[in-house]
Amino acid sequence: MEELPLAGTVVLLRDGDDGALEVLILRRPARGSFAGAWVFPGGLVEDADRASAESGQDAARIAAARECFEEVGVRPTDLVTLSRWIPPAQAPKRVGTWFFLAADPGGDIVPSPDEVVQWRWISPTDALAQHAAGRIELFPPTWVTLHELSRFDTAADAMTAASDAPTYATRLLPGDVFCWVGDAQHPDGGTGVHRLETAVRPWRYRRD
Repeated sequence: MEELPLAGTVVLLRDGDDGALEVLILRRPARGSFAGAWVFPGGLVEDADRASAESGQDAARIAAARECFEEVGVRPTDLVTLSRWIPPAQAPKRVGTWFFLAADPGGDIVPSPDEVVQWRWISPTDALAQHAAGRIELFPPTWVTLHELSRFDTAADAMTAASDAPTYATRLLPGDVFCWVGDAQHPDGGTGVHRLETAVRPWRYRRD
């Protein structure tokens, strides 16, 4: 697989007042990468992140925790690898991104005014519903992550289930379809369906 710049993203989890799983999402300013979209805290790996890392994945983990602190004022620990995302060839800026799960360390959220316009704790199901209604914008990696997390009742359930850390090497097909390994139209092979159809809302995730 080609070498790309690296980034780390942390999906902070907590159990809300009703005991159900919630995640922290942020809305980016209307400029730069992911302009206006709701994302998880994270950013590019820097040289200092690599200095004490044994691998690119370790550097991404360090970057994810650092960026979370810089963006919202909390520093998570014990990050659990969730997934790896490789953007399609058509992406204007291609960065390989590791996603990690972490429990909310507590403390007040203090958003960076340069990087965070809004923030909220929200259940994955509610976030997907708001996207379907056109109230928030999501990118496919965030959408799929929320979709997968919507299966879990609590933060502990989600953390326990994160074990295989799949790689999503994305291919963009006609009709605003994103597909991954396992799909018959993916160059890395497959005989089934593994794709996200985004031409109309609600988006449709199909996997067999």
